[in-house]
Amino acid sequence: MADGILDSLPADYPRGHFIGRAQSPEGPCVIAIEGGTLYDLTGTVSTVAGAVARKQFSGGIALGPVEDGLPDGWALLAPIDLQCIKASGVTFALSAIERVIEERARGDASAAAAIRAQLEDKVGSGIRSVIPGSAGAMQLKAALIEEGMWSQYLEVAIGPDAEIFSKSPVLSAVGTGAQIGVRSDSHWNNPEPEIVLVCDAHGEVVGATLGNDVNLRDFEGRSALLLSKAKDNTASCAIGPFIRLFDEGFTIDDVRGADVELTIEGPEGYLLEGRNDMSQISRDPLDLVAQCLSEHHYPDGFVLFCGTLFAPTQDRDTPGAGFTHKVGDVVTIRSQKLGTLRNTVTTSRDAPAWTTGFAAFAKNLATRGLIDRI
Repeated sequence: MADGILDSLPADYPRGHFIGRAQSPEGPCVIAIEGGTLYDLTGTVSTVAGAVARKQFSGGIALGPVEDGLPDGWALLAPIDLQCIKASGVTFALSAIERVIEERARGDASAAAAIRAQLEDKVGSGIRSVIPGSAGAMQLKAALIEEGMWSQYLEVAIGPDAEIFSKSPVLSAVGTGAQIGVRSDSHWNNPEPEIVLVCDAHGEVVGATLGNDVNLRDFEGRSALLLSKAKDNTASCAIGPFIRLFDEGFTIDDVRGADVELTIEGPEGYLLEGRNDMSQISRDPLDLVAQCLSEHHYPDGFVLFCGTLFAPTQDRDTPGAGFTHKVGDVVTIRSQKLGTLRNTVTTSRDAPAWTTGFAAFAKNLATRGLIDRI
């Protein structure tokens, strides 16, 4: 299908409930899938954030069977709109080790291999065996400090407080089929295949989708204070294809046990495969949501990237230099019950400009008589 809906959905989509967004010639629309039929909900609720707040996920105008695709001239967008886009990091032991490697290598990929061997030997088994914030974790922390092995990344890996950060501005995420951006001046970077939880203003998780939290290892490795520059760039946040809503056939336990598969196909014939096994996460997804909510307010709700086990170490060009993206890489992220998110890598400099901020979005809804249905 030219619009990519059928190819992006999980095989059991006729039994699931989904909500998302599409760009029509008139502007963005809220769409839903129920019983294998595609619906346009925009006339009733004009934002996904509003649909989540009011739990208004059905009804609308039937557009036809999913297999017939979107109407002519429509294309999928990221399935969120007014929600804040948050992310949690260092939620797996492997990702904790890789962040420490970046820090100790000062963003130099060529130094990573030797540091990795040393850290895995001294740190790996310890952080895999403790519960973050527990007495055992604090004992491990004391031992690592004594050995001179402590790091700010290990603090958020095994300490009481998770790393929670703002990934991208409201309305800036790209959807499946779009180009995804990596800074043109980054020379060590990678995709991060993740599950993204979708929450209302009170922190209730209503469903989940897939995400790519593009990461610049050289920038963050030079200084953790460069996190925003490493994470938030034009087209650097991909979410999609749809939000799968929780029901009797899909629950938070499916998230806890999900496998997220990754394939990178390079323009030169390069192939890399990896996976993110959510059963190995060190903090429960609902604990991450609670830490994100904390003493904050998200009146339009929020989405939360849960972090990733995947950290590519396979050499691409130079021995010992590991993996980094090239323009033209096709990144495919899939999970059995969430479907497929596929994007092609470009630079953030050359990616299509982000022009539909809140002012343009609200003006479009007002012009269509939909502003009071947000």
